[in-house]
Amino acid sequence: MRLISWNVASLRARMPRVLELLAELEPDVLCLQETKCSPEKLPRAELAAAGYRTDDHSGGQWNGVAVLTRIDAADPDDGDPATTPSGATIAGLPMEPDPTQARWVETTVGDLRVVSVYVPNGKALDHPDYEAKLEFLRAMADRARVLADAGPVAILGDMNVCPTDQDVWNPARFVGHTHVSAPERAALRNVLDAGDLVDAHVAYNDALDVAGEPVFTWWDYRAGSFHKNFGLRIDLALLDRRTAERIDSVWIARDYRKGLKPSDHVPLVVDLRPDAAA
Repeated sequence: MRLISWNVASLRARMPRVLELLAELEPDVLCLQETKCSPEKLPRAELAAAGYRTDDHSGGQWNGVAVLTRIDAADPDDGDPATTPSGATIAGLPMEPDPTQARWVETTVGDLRVVSVYVPNGKALDHPDYEAKLEFLRAMADRARVLADAGPVAILGDMNVCPTDQDVWNPARFVGHTHVSAPERAALRNVLDAGDLVDAHVAYNDALDVAGEPVFTWWDYRAGSFHKNFGLRIDLALLDRRTAERIDSVWIARDYRKGLKPSDHVPLVVDLRPDAAA
């Protein structure tokens, strides 16, 4: 099973690259963030023609998240999976600070509960959005606990937090800024702890017993940051421990940060072996 998370920074602007990814990488599940579409403008028919059902939480000009599921993996009880949203879909995170922002959607694929999430940026440590970010992460921890108690879960998305200094190209440059502050990192750890989840990237590298070079998922558009590898690892896949035991590989599709109209994020790919207990 292949899970991919990608902040596309506008689905309509990036649609040719999304279709390219679906054809080339053939994910079973693609979690998108920053779709920036109103519900009526989301290109569901075009995605269905590519073989994917779309379950989304769409708010319009900003934010927006979606889970694309390969139609042959969709629940046949849902009717026509190309046009019918899953009955298991929940849009919105319980107790989030601003439900209008369209930052959380979850659905079920097989026996796996899949979430696409776009955590608030926070802007600056003294900005009201920073406190809203921490509040969102607290609500996310509460929901992670509920989901993990119910069965296998995969929460994928743009967390807007670098878990450690290893995930920052130059930690000294980010002192006093968002994404690396102690409260943000503690709040993200609380999400992991609440659901007894693991960071797929870390689990994979631990299994290989290698530290490896830093792997980033985001680079600023400015100042040649991508070519200099001045990046951050802020896109994560959080898995329950049983699902994490099935990890075959975790990698980034780096070429999608190149070419025509790239997002400033790359797709994060998690390949899972079949569940031997299924």
